[in-house]
Amino acid sequence: MTYKSLNDPFNPDLSLRHEAGCTCSRCTADRDTREEGQLPLAAGAAAAGTAPESLIQTETLASEEAVMDRAIESAVVRSVFGHSEISRRSFLGLLGSGTAAALLGSVFPMEAAKAAIKETMSTGKLEKTKLDVGFVPITCATPIIMAHPMGFYERYGLDVSVIKTAGWAVARDKSLSMEYDAAHMLTPMPLAMSMGAGSTAKPFIMPAVENINGQAIVLHNDHKDKRDPRQWKGFKFGVPFEYSMHNFLLRYYVAEHGLDPDTDIQIRVVPPPEMVANLRAGNLDGYLSPDPFNQRAVWEKVGFIHTLTKDIWEGHPCCAFACSQEFAETHPNTYGALLRSIIDATHYSAKPENRKEIAEAIAPKNYLNQPVPVIEQVLTGRFADGLGNVQNVPDRIDFDPFPWHSMGVWILTQMKRWGYIKGDVNYQQIAEEVYVAGETAKVMKELGYEPPAKTYENYTIMGKEFDYTRPEEYINSFAIRRS
Repeated sequence: MTYKSLNDPFNPDLSLRHEAGCTCSRCTADRDTREEGQLPLAAGAAAAGTAPESLIQTETLASEEAVMDRAIESAVVRSVFGHSEISRRSFLGLLGSGTAAALLGSVFPMEAAKAAIKETMSTGKLEKTKLDVGFVPITCATPIIMAHPMGFYERYGLDVSVIKTAGWAVARDKSLSMEYDAAHMLTPMPLAMSMGAGSTAKPFIMPAVENINGQAIVLHNDHKDKRDPRQWKGFKFGVPFEYSMHNFLLRYYVAEHGLDPDTDIQIRVVPPPEMVANLRAGNLDGYLSPDPFNQRAVWEKVGFIHTLTKDIWEGHPCCAFACSQEFAETHPNTYGALLRSIIDATHYSAKPENRKEIAEAIAPKNYLNQPVPVIEQVLTGRFADGLGNVQNVPDRIDFDPFPWHSMGVWILTQMKRWGYIKGDVNYQQIAEEVYVAGETAKVMKELGYEPPAKTYENYTIMGKEFDYTRPEEYINSFAIRRS
């Protein structure tokens, strides 16, 4: 086995990160697959750069036990340095590998830890270790993506291929066919897939939200004088998928300004990587899109940020980590290890001090294929808005894994409001079957994080209260609706 993240963690000359040019066996085997759907962005490729030779070496470990020992050592060392490659290599370079290992060994019982972890894992042996997890190349997928180059999957004994996917329809279909073991999805998708809305019905579960906030409405530069949505009649907007928060938030936003989203404007499904090109070509007047494509429009001087979606609904959910119920039931220990990896990575992503390092880690072409400064502006919240201002909004995007049942109920009300589902809907039952908050809370506690004490709460969205106990009354309170 030659997984880069399993290099000697005490060697400052060896990188533990899967970055551009990584030559470990997994990355080499997956490279052709990952190149499918990549954007030909010269700036992004340049940002990725070429890793120095000293950073792309890999070691070969002879046995599964050696792999496990190295994974545990790596996890301990990574934790000491907060998963920062820069800090680890700098410190070890100054102190020396042997001295650093001895120093850590004097305060941490490494061998005892290895024995204890192996014993624990032997009682819950992973049914499957090689997994394929799909992702769409947007910053919402940060925890799923960065868990690969920064070693969070290996930490739990998993060999995960993160596979770049062109769009949400492909992610849905490959998930339904079980080509993907799990996938990055939009929070409405597992609800829709479980109900058979837009696809064949198959039970899916969503144990983790990936990001909250993190989207924006972008308009073409020609519309800088049309900041009042009532001026948008006849506009053509892009959203990434019908069953998306983007579609439901855009519909909500324009309807609150008196426009019917089905008759006063056009809403088209456009894959996120194609948003900027369509804006530039005049095929779209604007879009409500995932980042980094909102910031990318500003970077390319094509569009400007009209509003962040956090200003529509502060703390709204967006993307998620999901898998079929069949996968979770057939591979319970593997599912548990995967969920631990995701929750750990999500909490790591939530810390502002880690955002610049993450931006660098996910920028290469096998992940987002975008310039580092564009991703940094999204993740740090200090960004140019295309209107001549530099804004400082640290929670422009945030990361919180807890799948609130009340978020699921709200999404279902919008699916009913706009005619995506019809008839009687048992809102809370569906939300509780798909958004498995109990499992999430259990794993969060196990890993030392504090889950919320409840799974439901009310929200205020553009000044209007959503009461999760009265979903039908909420739908009927809107003047513009299809049901």
